[in-house]
Amino acid sequence: MSDWTAKRFWKEALVVADGDGFSVHLDGRQVRTPAKAPLVVPTHAFAQIIAKEWDAQVDKIDPETMPATRHANVAIDRIGLVHDDVVTMISDYGDSDLLCYRASYPEALIARQREAWDPLLAWASDVLGAHLEVHVGVMHVPQSKADLNRLRSFVDAMTPFELAAFHDLVSLSGSLVIGLAATRNAQPVEALWAISRTDETFQSEQWGKDDDAEAESAIKQKSFMDAHQFYHAVQK
Repeated sequence: MSDWTAKRFWKEALVVADGDGFSVHLDGRQVRTPAKAPLVVPTHAFAQIIAKEWDAQVDKIDPETMPATRHANVAIDRIGLVHDDVVTMISDYGDSDLLCYRASYPEALIARQREAWDPLLAWASDVLGAHLEVHVGVMHVPQSKADLNRLRSFVDAMTPFELAAFHDLVSLSGSLVIGLAATRNAQPVEALWAISRTDETFQSEQWGKDDDAEAESAIKQKSFMDAHQFYHAVQK
């Protein structure tokens, strides 16, 4: 990131009004993106999250502890330039949505998937106007173009900052429907994450927990929670 050195060089990170948005200044010096663009975000709430990340740096600066700053960089330097491509990439998840592909056995897993996933598909149909068909197995079966276009319309309406967070909500859960449910708080974010892990949870109950898999899942869960926070923080 621009203005980053190996060690902390500033005493205070402050949020400053900047046109229609807000920027973060380090001892009066404006933070910039890797492409040297001014890091200006749409809301004070999101700028405050970024400022807290910079204030939390102690000696050496660790970019891995600054997810909000990374999201802002991606929104400004990348998504703003290829908005339609990003919309297409994310919307394509709807045609192979996690919630639509069901196990053929055992019955306990079939029931678990039905209980966890059917209500969200019903919500998508009732609230979003998109009816996605359920299939058994993992072979791809195309969904209705009309329903996919309906879902895409919600993605297309998002700003670059919303898309940066929404990408993580969808890619980490494997579901466009879960991602859209998270943007509308259709269920608590913790519940939505648990729903996305239905298969993994069932397998760990049957065969025991794997420490490496648990650690990886914890990292993904935090990123999902961060993305949910950022999505709502950038909304005016």
